[in-house]
Amino acid sequence: MFTVPIVDISGYVDPDGTARDRAHVARRLDTACREVGFVQIVGHGIERETIDGLAAALDEFFALPLEVKKRYTRPGENRGYSPPKSESLSMSLGVAAANQMNDFYEAFTVGSEQAWFDGFDLPVTSYPANTWPAAAPGLRPAVEAWFDAARSVSRVLLTACTDALGLDPGHFDAMVDHSIDALKMNNYTLPEGDIELAGELTGMGAHTDFGILTVLWADQVPGLQVLDHSGTWHDVQPADGALLVNLGDAMARWTNDRWRSTVHRVDPPVVDGRIIRRRSAAFFFDGNHDAVIETLPGCAIADRPDYPPITVAEHINAKLAGMKSGVAPDGADREAKRVMAAR
Repeated sequence: MFTVPIVDISGYVDPDGTARDRAHVARRLDTACREVGFVQIVGHGIERETIDGLAAALDEFFALPLEVKKRYTRPGENRGYSPPKSESLSMSLGVAAANQMNDFYEAFTVGSEQAWFDGFDLPVTSYPANTWPAAAPGLRPAVEAWFDAARSVSRVLLTACTDALGLDPGHFDAMVDHSIDALKMNNYTLPEGDIELAGELTGMGAHTDFGILTVLWADQVPGLQVLDHSGTWHDVQPADGALLVNLGDAMARWTNDRWRSTVHRVDPPVVDGRIIRRRSAAFFFDGNHDAVIETLPGCAIADRPDYPPITVAEHINAKLAGMKSGVAPDGADREAKRVMAAR
C-alpha cells in the first residue's frame, strides 16, 4: 500500500540532538527519497502562529477582486500574481495538456532578491525584486515570517540529505549561499459563473519541481496526487502538523536518479459543479543560480548515463519557459516518459 512516510526531524532541529538521533533521521530520509520521493516532516519547529498567519495572509490576498489582483501580474518573471489559466505546469516537462495554459489555479509568488546578497554580482533575471500588494497589507509580514521559517527548515533538510548520501559535511554549502528561493502561494477555486466546468479539469498539471527540494504547506483537502515508481497516481494529504517535502530536479540530477524528483499534480475535487477550495504554499529551495548540477560522488551508475551538467539558472529558466510560454524544455525526457506512461 502506497504511503508517504512521516519523519520526525527534531534530531537535526534540536540543538541537543545526538549523532544517533541524526543518523536515524538520515536513514529514514534516504529510504523515503529512494522509495517514494515524498516525505511528511514533523518536529520541524515552525510555530503554529506562523502557519496560521500564512493561511490568513493567503485568504486576505486571494479574496480581492480579480481586477485588483491582476494589478500585481509580472509577465515574464517568476514574481507577483498569476491568474487562472495563465500557466501549464505539465509543459515544464514538455508534456502538452489537452488545452494549453489550462491549469485552474491562481498564485502569488515571492522570492530571493538581488539586494539580499552583498558582495555577489547576481543577475536580476534570477533575483528580481518582489511585489507586495498595497491592497493586502497583511500579506507581507505574514509571508516574510513563513519564508524565513521555511528557508531554515529547507537548510536543515539539506544537512540531513548530505548525511543520508554519505557526503562530507558542508558539501553543498558553496552551492546554496545565494540560493534562488521562491515561495509560490496557490489558491484552487473558481468563483461562481467564472467558467463552465466541462471536460477534463486540471488544477495543476503533472510536473516535477525544479530545484533541490520543496517544503509544502497545504490544506487537508483532497487534490494532491503523487506518481509512484510503477506509474500509478496516489492521493496524498498532510497529516496533522506535518509539512510535505518532495525532491526536485536538481537533487535527482545530482544523485543520477538514486533519489528521483517526484512527479505530482493537483486535481481538486468538484462537487455540484464547484471546486472545493484548496490552498497551498510551496517553498522552493533551488540553489545558487551559478551552481553546476552534475553527478555527485558515489552516484554514477554504469548502466544509466549521467545527466549532462547544467547550471541551476539554466535549468530553472528552461522549465519556467515551458510553464509560462509553452516552450518545451530540452532534457526532460526521463520525467516526461514517466508522466506519459502513468495510469
